[in-house]
Amino acid sequence: MKKYKLSSLLLILGVFILTSCGDDFLTVYPTESQQAGGAATEGAIKSNLASCYQILLFDSYANNNYNSIPLMSDLRSDDIYKGGGDASDQHQLYLLSLFTSTPAEDLDGLWSIFYSGLARCNNAIIACENAVSVPEANLNQYKAEAHFLRAYYMHWLWKFWGNIPYFEQPLEAPYMAKQYSANEIYNKIIADLDFAIADNKLPMAVSGANLGRVTKAAAMMLKARVVMYQKDTSRYGDVTKDMAEIINSGKYDLMTDFASMWLDENEFCKESIFESNQLPEGKTWSSGWSGYGTNLPAFISPNNLSAGSKTGDFKGGWGFGPVRQAAWNMYEDGDTRREGSINKWESDKYSARFQNTGLFQAKYAARVGYNPQGDTDLNYCNNFRIFRYSEALLNYAEMIVMNGQAAVGGVTAQSCLDKIRKRAFGKDSSIPATAANIKLERRREFLGEGLRFWDIVRWGDTSLLTESTALSTRTWNDNKKYLPIPQAEMDKTAGSDFALVQNPGY
Repeated sequence: MKKYKLSSLLLILGVFILTSCGDDFLTVYPTESQQAGGAATEGAIKSNLASCYQILLFDSYANNNYNSIPLMSDLRSDDIYKGGGDASDQHQLYLLSLFTSTPAEDLDGLWSIFYSGLARCNNAIIACENAVSVPEANLNQYKAEAHFLRAYYMHWLWKFWGNIPYFEQPLEAPYMAKQYSANEIYNKIIADLDFAIADNKLPMAVSGANLGRVTKAAAMMLKARVVMYQKDTSRYGDVTKDMAEIINSGKYDLMTDFASMWLDENEFCKESIFESNQLPEGKTWSSGWSGYGTNLPAFISPNNLSAGSKTGDFKGGWGFGPVRQAAWNMYEDGDTRREGSINKWESDKYSARFQNTGLFQAKYAARVGYNPQGDTDLNYCNNFRIFRYSEALLNYAEMIVMNGQAAVGGVTAQSCLDKIRKRAFGKDSSIPATAANIKLERRREFLGEGLRFWDIVRWGDTSLLTESTALSTRTWNDNKKYLPIPQAEMDKTAGSDFALVQNPGY
């Protein structure tokens, strides 16, 4: 079973602080008194940093809402449907999938946890600025980790909502912050990532008790995602060099067996650049602000599945997020990623639910023995693989082929694509490194990992999102790039100097 990497990490970072968290970002409770400006010991800095990492564990049940990041992202893609009991079951998710979210039915759970993440990272950075008797190398690493985590949390708020509040100092009553444009937020994220990457403050990779901590490679990967999503051509050269540095570092490689990568024993494998470490304990139905487990596996697994008896066998769940038939069909015969990404169950093995296709997500699926403690549906130990080495390979290929960047360090786009294909088929299976093939390989490689919708938007392929089928009718327009700012946040700031402006079209 799972090695308790988070426990090791928290021992390294210091005492784990369970801070008091409100329902909205406007109320900020400090974790340590020195955050007001007093001197900060290394132990205090570590405690603040531990509270920053804790946010990684909350997204699947954010503020007692079902807001898992990969699910929330893929629901708007052409890979999965909402599923569940019926259209009204988790209705806000159904609206999300149809691009009809409203300010009153929005993903306010994600808004809450990531703004809490912002506040916690600010506290950690301030503590670093007031450090006393902390070795310089240690302090630089703590600063870089906090800046990365702040960028990571902000980049989700930026991608989902665009024009959002931002702050870097503890808020005072009435706990409101200035709203920035999406472009301004992008610049804030880039500044944090440039800081984290510069001067080798972070190691390229970690091992042993340090597994789960931020690395230079993770910061480079996040920078690639935000730069590519922003379509910031001025930084394409940086992204290309960063991906080449990761590739040539020798610190990462593809797993040989694609399907086995998602097993408990292969978490933090050689392909993993950064992942959240979920543990099968602690989370309860009454609080999404505690514990270590995830409910995503229960959420996406078929209802009443006839489960096996061995640890690691697939088991049943709630039947959300069924995979579209077109996603199954996109794989070639012999591509091991199809069965590694999608479970195809016969109709007599489970109970069909809303938008049933018989196809279910496999990577993070519920498995026997992965939730042995507590409220089991909430406490699966499946780690969210945030960045994988395969993404670095495909990012690099895209930079060369689709964005005209020059090759770096002897790495070619074709060699990157060939590595992805060879792992998928267990043998050489080369196809030309064209734009169309790179796009298709990304879709095949990352199904269920929350990348597809963002790829469609940044490529300008949004015509794929307008459809009229027996299972889904929806229409895309460009204002749907951002969700509506939650109505509760609009109401709290109305009439103040910090009154939020709703995103266009809502």
